[in-house]
Amino acid sequence: MEKKLEKKIQTSGLRLNHLALFALLIFSTVFIFGFDSVFGHGVGSETFPPVDLNGKQVTLEISSSKSDSEASDDQQISISMIDFDSKITLRDVTFLIKSYRGETFLFEQEFKADNGFIVFNFVSEDVDAVVIEEETDNGLLGSLLGFESRMVHVKGPKLSEGGLYKFDISILTADDYSQKLEVPLVFNAGISIAQTTKHSFVDPNFGEQTIDVVTYYDEISDFQYDSNLKEISYSMPFEWSKSNINQTSVVHEELVIPKTFGDLLVSGFSMYVNGVKLSDDITTIDDFFSDGRVVHFIIYQKELLNVFENGSNQNEMNFVIKPDRDYVHLSSVTENGQFRILASMEPENLTSNSNAKIIFDVTDIFLKNRPVSTNYDFSVTQNEKIIYEQSGTSTDSKDQHNIAEFMVPEDVSGIANLNFYNLDNNNLAKTSIPIVINRVANQNEISIPDWIRNNALWWSEEQIDDNTFIQGIEYLIKNDIIVIPQTQQEITETQQIPSWIRNNAEWWAAGQIDDETFVQGLEFLIKQGIIRV
Repeated sequence: MEKKLEKKIQTSGLRLNHLALFALLIFSTVFIFGFDSVFGHGVGSETFPPVDLNGKQVTLEISSSKSDSEASDDQQISISMIDFDSKITLRDVTFLIKSYRGETFLFEQEFKADNGFIVFNFVSEDVDAVVIEEETDNGLLGSLLGFESRMVHVKGPKLSEGGLYKFDISILTADDYSQKLEVPLVFNAGISIAQTTKHSFVDPNFGEQTIDVVTYYDEISDFQYDSNLKEISYSMPFEWSKSNINQTSVVHEELVIPKTFGDLLVSGFSMYVNGVKLSDDITTIDDFFSDGRVVHFIIYQKELLNVFENGSNQNEMNFVIKPDRDYVHLSSVTENGQFRILASMEPENLTSNSNAKIIFDVTDIFLKNRPVSTNYDFSVTQNEKIIYEQSGTSTDSKDQHNIAEFMVPEDVSGIANLNFYNLDNNNLAKTSIPIVINRVANQNEISIPDWIRNNALWWSEEQIDDNTFIQGIEYLIKNDIIVIPQTQQEITETQQIPSWIRNNAEWWAAGQIDDETFVQGLEFLIKQGIIRV
């Protein structure tokens, strides 16, 4: 090998050092593998069921790791051919390997491994084609143990960014390079490596937020968040064929949601793929982090087959993720990890100078989220100002709930916090859930309540005059009941409404044109100065 490559490997942290290699090999030779639990495709490691090789049982193991998380983002995948009974790697193994990242072909090549063990190091480089560079290092460890370690550097665009790496592996020789197997042993493996993308946006109520999407399958695109529906959507390449589904035991997706983003601190989520709702069993919420909650979606083969049979079989997965209930049902875990608080509100959208009711349960995580009876302190605050507080003992009934009722002051608007603390007299048993007073609709959306259709219908039938119609529209716009884009107004002396606007109102009231078309007519009235805002 050229010295410049050796120097680059040494300084960039790409070489699997002797100690790490020794640990991997010891692991491969003496660890008793739990085969029943590690079969699969598209997971972080895979050990295949044993097969016969010249009268002995052998198996193949493939696993992933990072080369050096501090020095680089490069990903490493190791492949070992192992004697199932002795747990010792075989000698003189020839691998014929065809590899893909997602659906993108990477390489097809033979590799010899004296010790039956080979490591692929995936490196992101801006090159036109994938480059394969093999490194052989006998070193002190190789001299002591009688074998050489081998690393193969695979260089290409985005290779260290994670995703699903597929390997079609044929074993051509084992125990003796000179004796080719009459029938090669064939293994089809898939290894998932986490790939994280960050998506920032401005929510009209909670301000700037960032949601991380962690995928173990392939790169995602078209991330969107709908603040009105509290709905996340994005797409990911996927080959919808039975052969690919049969090779894919699981597709694993994760969302990392900030705990400051109250709208998504819900007790459960539903996932749709290509319009097909998946089972709620695929979702697990992990709130045991200080800054964010991690929502796991583990999509197994039976779910993929259901989508294949009932969804549109395009070459991608279109994900939609949203709260699993139509009403607000919030969830948060105390800092000591002992209690989970489940809370809802009446009305769902709290407003200033009005009555509010917070309905909540205190549940014990170690008792499978069963309601428990324990003392608690509760408060509603905004900017450290106490709006309401109470203390009590929670109920352990599944049918009855704890209630806090109070009046929202006239001067309180925006983000407030529901605070639960001193549960079971433990000052670490505390948590806060952010909520919104006077919720703001997404200003980019058109939102017109159905009851306005009555006004439009009466005006189109001349049961109310133009001035009354205009006054009603002005009131609705000023109070954000109708949300329309900003429109520059012209100065005009006429207050006459064109007849086609009346036709639009009639058609809209009858459902013959959509909200957007009706609002375009209102924009015209504003621009002409007929409606003054």
